[in-house]
Amino acid sequence: MAKPGSVKVVEVCSVAPKPSSRPDSAHPEDLSLPLTFFDLRWLRFPPSQSLFFYEMPSFDASHFFDSILPKLKTSLSATLQHFVPLAGNLTWPLDSPEPLLSYLKGNAIMLTIAESDADFHRLISSNNFEIEAKEYHPLVPQQAMSHEKAAVLALKITVFSNGGFSIVSAMYHAVFDGLSALLFFKFWRRRRTTTFAKLR
Repeated sequence: MAKPGSVKVVEVCSVAPKPSSRPDSAHPEDLSLPLTFFDLRWLRFPPSQSLFFYEMPSFDASHFFDSILPKLKTSLSATLQHFVPLAGNLTWPLDSPEPLLSYLKGNAIMLTIAESDADFHRLISSNNFEIEAKEYHPLVPQQAMSHEKAAVLALKITVFSNGGFSIVSAMYHAVFDGLSALLFFKFWRRRRTTTFAKLR
């Protein structure tokens, strides 16, 4: 387990969109979309981040890793089946006049799993005005990035030993605006509920 107040990465994995079982599905093998004029203004902005905390009164970390985490991965893969471009990358090929959102078969998002001994209830308290933004920084995932491409989306799940877990995303606003993010997370939440019910 991590030192008190610190975050220890225990796993880094890739989650790809679930292959479609329908032969007539429009699930793309490869996809390339140019950014629009309105997208380009957001290109140089740093990735936006969303934090979600899930409180579980009788939280058991071993149960989380053995039962809940596999279901989160399964439901995430099923969700990405409907948001395939999010598993892709932002690229700017030399032969293209504008940057592209590019998805190739086999692309996946990076999911980081971590543990923390930080005070979960302090972090989620709406009455604690002493918390600084930097205390949440260790919960934010790092996005894969190079000179040639940058991952559109990365996720990090952090397990707290004293009460619950968090899911934090980092995403490029040029591709993933607020409404898209809302739809993605709502869809994933519905998939989690369905998956949990099926795998009990």
